[in-house]
Amino acid sequence: MPMTRRALLKNTTLASASFALIGGQSLFAGRASAATKLTGAYYIPPSYEALSYGSNGFIDYLKNQGGDALNVDFYHSGQLVKADEQLPALRAGAIDFMFHTTSYITRSLPILGITGLPGVVDELYRNPERLAKGSPLMTLINAELAKDNIYMLTSGGGILQPEYIWSTAASPIRSLDGVRGKKIRIVSFEATTALKPFNIAAVRISSSETYMALQRGTIDAAVANISTVYGRSLQEQLKVCYELPMTAYTVAPFMLRSRWDALEGDVRQALEGAAQWYEENFASYCNEEIYPNKYWPAVKEAGVEVVLPSDEDLATYRESSQTVWEEWKEQVGKEVGEKAIALALGQV
Repeated sequence: MPMTRRALLKNTTLASASFALIGGQSLFAGRASAATKLTGAYYIPPSYEALSYGSNGFIDYLKNQGGDALNVDFYHSGQLVKADEQLPALRAGAIDFMFHTTSYITRSLPILGITGLPGVVDELYRNPERLAKGSPLMTLINAELAKDNIYMLTSGGGILQPEYIWSTAASPIRSLDGVRGKKIRIVSFEATTALKPFNIAAVRISSSETYMALQRGTIDAAVANISTVYGRSLQEQLKVCYELPMTAYTVAPFMLRSRWDALEGDVRQALEGAAQWYEENFASYCNEEIYPNKYWPAVKEAGVEVVLPSDEDLATYRESSQTVWEEWKEQVGKEVGEKAIALALGQV
C-alpha cells in the first residue's frame, strides 16, 4: 500500500527517536535484510518537464533493470514530503533516496554551495566535466558530504543554465543598479549575499507561490532558472530577463552514505547504472535540448525582453562575489573552500 504523507512524517519522527536511542548503525543493520524496497521522493511536479526528465529516467532504469531484486516506490510533486522536509526524512531513514535542487540545501550541506557560487557558476556551466563522476571536485564534494552521512550519486552531468533576474513590466530591471530597492524572490543563499550591497529586499518564497507574488506586486522580480519560469508559467507576469549569471544549481539524487555503502549485488548495480544514465542525460538534455528549443522560444514569444549585462556590471558583480566566496570558505573551511573553487575554475 502506498505510503501517505502522514505516515511518512510519523515514521520520520520514530526513526529519529530510534537514531537517538540505539544509533544509526543498529537501525540500518535491521533494514539491510529488506533493502530491496527503496522509497524515493522529489518535490518537483511533472510540469517541470526539464527537471522531471532526469528523475523519470532514473526511476525507469531502476524498474527496468532492478528485476526481482528491487521494488521502487517513488513520489513526485511533494506527494510524500515537501521540499524542506526531504532532507530530514532522508536523514531519519524514512525515505531511501531523494532528488533535490542543490540551491535549496546549501545551508544544511554547505559544500553544495560550490554549484551556486557567483563568479564560479559560469565556469562550471561551460565546463561540466569538472563535476563529472570521479572528478577531483566530485570526490571532494562527497568527502565533505560523508561527514554528514550523505552521498550524492551524481551531479547529473554538471549544473543547469545559470539563474538570471526576471522582472515585471511595473518594475523592469535592465542593469545591476536597477535592482536597488527592489523586492526580489531569491532561494539561493549565495545570490542573496552577493546582492546585499545593492540594498535589495530578498524574499524567500517557493516556486509555487511566485506567480501570485508577481501578479499581486508582492515582489518586483525573481532570480530564477528558465525551468522555474516555464514550469510555473511566470512569463505571463514578466517583462524583462536580465541575463546576469547570478547563481545556479543542479538536481541530484542523494542517499545516506551508510545506506549506499551497505548496498550490494543487483541492487547496487541497478543504482549505479541509473546514476550513470542520469549523469549522461540530465543536464545535457536540459541545457542543450529543451531549454533552447522549447523553453526560451516560448518565453520570448510571450513578450519577455532579454537584456545582456554590460562588461561593467559583470565586473561589479564579480567583485561583489568575493565577499560570498569568503563567507562560504568560512562555512566549509578555508582549505576545502579554496580547493573546491580552484577545481571549479580549472586552476588545478
